[in-house]
Amino acid sequence: MLGALQSVIGFQREGRVLRENLGFAAERSAATARARMESADVLLQTLAPGAVGFQCAQRLGQAASRIPGYLNLIRFDRQGRVVCAAGSVPADPQRALRPWFSRLRAGDALVITRDPGSPYAPEPAVLTAARATAADGRFDGAFVAVIALSSLQPSVGDPSLPKGAEVGLVEKTGRYITVTAPGAFPNLPRDWRARVQAEGSLVWYGRDAEGRRRVYSAAPVVGDEVYVVLSAQSPGILSWAWLNPLTGLLFPLLTFALALAAVSVAADRVVVRWITYLQRIAALYARGRLSVRPVQAERMPPEIRELAETMEDMADAIVGRDASLRDSLAQKDALMREIHHRVKNNLQVISSLLNMQQRSLADPAARSAMSDTRQRITALALIYRALYQGPDLKRVDLRPFLEELTAQLVSGELIHGPAVRTELAVDPLVIDPDRLAPLALFAVEAITNAQKHAFLGRGGVLTVAFTVRGEEAELEISDDGSAPDNALAAAGVGRTLMTAFARQLRGRAELVRNPAGGVTARLVFPTPAADGPPTPARGGPGRGNKAGGNQAAA
Repeated sequence: MLGALQSVIGFQREGRVLRENLGFAAERSAATARARMESADVLLQTLAPGAVGFQCAQRLGQAASRIPGYLNLIRFDRQGRVVCAAGSVPADPQRALRPWFSRLRAGDALVITRDPGSPYAPEPAVLTAARATAADGRFDGAFVAVIALSSLQPSVGDPSLPKGAEVGLVEKTGRYITVTAPGAFPNLPRDWRARVQAEGSLVWYGRDAEGRRRVYSAAPVVGDEVYVVLSAQSPGILSWAWLNPLTGLLFPLLTFALALAAVSVAADRVVVRWITYLQRIAALYARGRLSVRPVQAERMPPEIRELAETMEDMADAIVGRDASLRDSLAQKDALMREIHHRVKNNLQVISSLLNMQQRSLADPAARSAMSDTRQRITALALIYRALYQGPDLKRVDLRPFLEELTAQLVSGELIHGPAVRTELAVDPLVIDPDRLAPLALFAVEAITNAQKHAFLGRGGVLTVAFTVRGEEAELEISDDGSAPDNALAAAGVGRTLMTAFARQLRGRAELVRNPAGGVTARLVFPTPAADGPPTPARGGPGRGNKAGGNQAAA
C-alpha cells in the first residue's frame, strides 16, 4: 500500500513537472521566435543603405539567401510602392492603407503581422516591417522582411523540450499552420485563446488521433495571430508504474518481502519453535506424564523461559497435590473399609443373637419369623463384606455376590431336610450398594419362599438367573415344586416386601408359574449404568454353579 501510494505521489509529481516544463518550453519557444522576428529590425536597419540605388535587388537577394528562414527582403517608399526587393512582390494598390503600413506611418518602429493583406510568400510566413525615416526624420517608407513560419517553429531536437515532444504553429482561428506530427495534435479547447491571453500560456490534457493521453501547451508567437503549440506524452499511472517499476512498486514489494522473511525467520527461531516445544510438554502433562521437564528452557528467550518455569512449577504443584490426594484417598478407603468391616461384624453379632433366640423358641411360627429376619440381616452383612473385600468401595460385582448369597441361604437349611441343588446363570454387571440392597433382599424373600413351600420335605432344584437386556435387567428365581393355584394370588409379608423392593428399584415384581410346575419370582428394573467393566468372576456366564455345602449334600 505504501508502494502504491508512493507511485501515485511520484506520478502526480512527475506530471506536474511535465506540465510546468512543457509550459516553460512553450513560452521559451515563443520568446525565441519573437526575438528572431524582432531582430529583423536590426537586420533591416543594417541593410537600409543598400536597399536603394544601383544593384540593390542583388544585394538584398544575397542577404536573404544567407539568412535561413528569410524568404524576401523588400524596401517600400512612403506610398507603399516597391523601391527594391530580393524577390518578387505581389501587387497591392491598397498597401499604403493596410493596418501594418498605417502603424509605421503613425510612428511604430516595428510591426509584425501574419496578415499583411497580400500573399508575400508561397508558404505560411510572417511579415516584419521596420519604419524608414528621411534625413529630416519624416516617414520615408518601410523595410520589410518576409520570414517563413517554419523557421520560427522550435526544433523537436531542442534539449529543453520533453522527450518525445511534438511542435506545431496554429493561427488564431485554431487552424494548424505547420506541425511535426499531425496525429499528435487534436482540436484546441473552446476558450484556448482567452486563457492564453489571460495567463500568458496554457497547459491542458487531451487525446491524440490514436487515443493516447498527451499534455499540450500553447503560447503566442505573433501577437494574437500565431501561436506555438507543444505536445508531449503523458503516461497513465499504470503505464508510468510499468515504466518505473524499481522506484514505484518493485522496491517496496521487495522490501516488504525481505522484511516478512526476516520477521518469519526471527519469529520461528525466537518464538514459534519454543512455543511448539512447550505445546509438546503440555501435551505430555495432559496425558499424565508430569515427571517430564522442559530441559531446554535455558536456551529460550527470557519471556518464554518464564512461561516454561511456570509450567514446571505447575507440574510440581500438580504432582504434590496428586500425592496428597492419593494419600487422602487411601486413608478414606481404609476408613471406609474399616467402617464396612465393623458394620458387617455388628450385623453378624445381631444374626448370632437372633440365632440363639431362635433356638430358645418353641413356637414354630416364631422360629420361622426369627429365621427370616436372620437371613435378611445375613444378606445385608454380605453386602458390606463384599464392599470392604472388593477392589472398589462403591461397586460390587453381582455374579459372585449372588453365588455366595444363594449358597449361604441354601446351606443354612441343609440340617432341616433334603438337599437343594442350585443352578445359577448370571450376566456380568457391576452395581452400586444402593441398588444391591433391595436386589439382595428380593432374592432372600424369593429363595426363602421357595424353601418354605417348594422344597420343604422333598428338596429340589433352585434356579437363579440374572439377565441384562439392554436398558432393562431381569432377576428370576425359580423352583420345581408343585404350587397350588392360590399360591400365586396369596398376599403376605414376603410378597409385600418383594413389591416394596421392586418399587425401590423403580421396577416391577411378579409371581408366575413356570413350565416345571413351580413358581418363578421375577424382578424387572432399569439396568444400572456401569462405570467400568465388571470384575471377572470364576466361571463363564450361564454355567451351572453349586455352593460347596450343596455339593456336599448332593
